[in-house]
Amino acid sequence: MTTTTPPVTLDDVRDAAARLQGVAHRTPVLRSRTLDALTGVEVHLKCENFQRVGAFKFRGAYNAASRLTPEQLSRGIAAYSSGNHAQAVALAARELGTTAVIVMPEDAPPSKRAATAGYGAEIVTYDRYTGDRVAIAEALAAERGLALIPPYEDPHVMAGQGTAALELLEEAGELGALLTPVGGGGLMAGSATAAKGLQPGIRTIGIEPEAGDDTKRSLEAGRRISIPVPHTIADGQALHTPGELTFSVNQRLLDDVVLVTDDEIRDAMRFAFERLKIVVEPSGATPLAALLSGRAGTLPRRVGVIISGGNIDTGRFADLCRGGG
Repeated sequence: MTTTTPPVTLDDVRDAAARLQGVAHRTPVLRSRTLDALTGVEVHLKCENFQRVGAFKFRGAYNAASRLTPEQLSRGIAAYSSGNHAQAVALAARELGTTAVIVMPEDAPPSKRAATAGYGAEIVTYDRYTGDRVAIAEALAAERGLALIPPYEDPHVMAGQGTAALELLEEAGELGALLTPVGGGGLMAGSATAAKGLQPGIRTIGIEPEAGDDTKRSLEAGRRISIPVPHTIADGQALHTPGELTFSVNQRLLDDVVLVTDDEIRDAMRFAFERLKIVVEPSGATPLAALLSGRAGTLPRRVGVIISGGNIDTGRFADLCRGGG
């Protein structure tokens, strides 16, 4: 009989937490009586919008980058990302005394591009609707001898992302369900690994925008499904297929996937700003949208939610809250 070792384990997440101690922020867990009353459950919000670079991505990027050899670090790091992983790798490279080259789509939010450059990274752009960002980054890394850190298809990245859920459960205690945004699947895979490892009975629920339902379709089909590159305000979730490694974890640990509309995401962003007094980017608002819209269905009494990020410029935030795109 043969057994398959999962790409990420609870011990890996714990090891990542030790490596990130004193480097990544231990972000706050917020409560709101208004939110509890509206949803009928006790909600614990893990606010990764307060993480370094404004998103959970710093956890995985630093955990992976810190494991490179001195020789690898001397040559530099490459990555591809629509924004948050780009910033995370750029900052991780700076913290570790090396350089970064980031492949970003031409239509990446200007604030994310500016922040990535501000951390010292070189930016190479491509058209997300016609170009293959993975192929571009791999070719660039090979040509320059750079270490490539993907945004989710890496065990160390997944383990680092899982530390957000680890901290949430340490602070909030027993939870009946955990709601997490799903893009490439790294945050969900790491979070589900931590959550199921610590509390085997917890329900893990992934949230996707309706236009970007590649993970939901893939789980239903029992294999990875590709869809056209989605048009959604949740740019961090505008992916056409789940990662191979992340899907192998999520297929085993994810209990359900819930879809939300762009309008519901806008409503959640407004609620977070007006009632919770926090700024949340569209992808980070999807779990809150699932709660407020009722799309998450009947939930246990105590629920954890990972607010994955808050990187959005003031102009786009105001436009989205007014109902624009």
